[in-house]
Amino acid sequence: MTLAPIDHALAEAHRRFTEANPASRRQFEANAESMPGGNTRSVLFYAPFPLTIARGEGAALWDADGHRYADFIAEYTAGVYGHSAPEIREAVIEAMQGGVNLTGHNLLEGRLARTIRERFPQVERLRFTNSGTEANLMALTAALHFTGRRRIVVFSGGYHGGVLGFGDQPLPTTVPFDFLVLPYNDAETARARIAEQASQIAAVLVEPMQGAAGCIPGQADFLRALREAATAAGALLIFDEVMTSRLGPRGLANELGIRADLTTLGKYIGGGMSFGAFGGRADVMAQFDPRTGALAHSGTFNNNVMTMAAGQAGLTQLFTPEAAGALAERGEAMRARLNALGAKDGVALQFTGVGSLMNAHFLQGEVRRVADLAAVDGRLRQLLFFHLLNAGIYTSPRGFVVLSLPLGDADIERYVGAIGGFIAEYRALLPAVG
Repeated sequence: MTLAPIDHALAEAHRRFTEANPASRRQFEANAESMPGGNTRSVLFYAPFPLTIARGEGAALWDADGHRYADFIAEYTAGVYGHSAPEIREAVIEAMQGGVNLTGHNLLEGRLARTIRERFPQVERLRFTNSGTEANLMALTAALHFTGRRRIVVFSGGYHGGVLGFGDQPLPTTVPFDFLVLPYNDAETARARIAEQASQIAAVLVEPMQGAAGCIPGQADFLRALREAATAAGALLIFDEVMTSRLGPRGLANELGIRADLTTLGKYIGGGMSFGAFGGRADVMAQFDPRTGALAHSGTFNNNVMTMAAGQAGLTQLFTPEAAGALAERGEAMRARLNALGAKDGVALQFTGVGSLMNAHFLQGEVRRVADLAAVDGRLRQLLFFHLLNAGIYTSPRGFVVLSLPLGDADIERYVGAIGGFIAEYRALLPAVG
């Protein structure tokens, strides 16, 4: 059977990849004997098998076969500091010398909590968790109990953790709360649906930019409409800033001038270690005060000293507000250059996003919601992924691009050059600008 040109190109990319990575293949096959699909984190799998990453340093990674890559995925935004930053490593070692599991309040948790409050002024009180998923679950729990209602407004394409994902309906692994799923960036529909169900709605949970859906920025009029509608309904507005808190000196919501009732944080804020936090209005968070509140919140490692130390070092020594603003500016400049390449060559390839996060899409026209991406040929994303690997660039098979602090100008030039090379090599397979 003769393959279509794009299938032939992808088969050839798979062949080259397999031949170049025998050690990763052996590792994957050995892991598959103990884990289904050799995998314990779904996003990391891709066919024919995923690379096994052996080590990292700065903005570089090495796989099991010894290939070096510039890291342009940065642990899906958790790795803003790169790999083994000395400041993070030294803080963790110092904390460990005083004991790892102390079974009590410790000297480090309050310090990090104060730093986060100073960084994000909408967070009047907060509590720590072990992940962004946990943070979002606890924020929703706080809203349900505070309002005495059960319905939660979310948005198609939203991702708030491993058990809080949404297409047009909740994904199969999503917890069975009472969800109302609405289209993203549709202010009129959101206002109408929230108003008509106001007495039932406890919370509106939204990302100021949808990350996993493809770096789709929330439009200011849409996010403001959610603030107004939630207030009118007596519901709580929850901004999931697990990813987007890195997109400005004090997070994306503060850049837009919109204040949520609750905010969830995670990823990089724990110094790249297991971390999450939820917080906001003092009256809502008072429910968790053991002296007076009604809600318990457990977690053996919520205040573990390694994460508390790493988070403090990261936010005060490395990812300061000034550094966050500078990284966002670098990302904006890079995205503009990438979009200019597609426009110059007349191919429908665009990079959406904000600041240091962006996503490649093979289509033209504005991307307002995940449904707008339905026409994208997923094979082109795969082809781009393997092309970038061949160029020594490690990124995401879905086209997600994440900048980290140690990435240098030469790394960015390499990425931009690789996109130009991809367009030149596969121009005949790419959709043209109409």
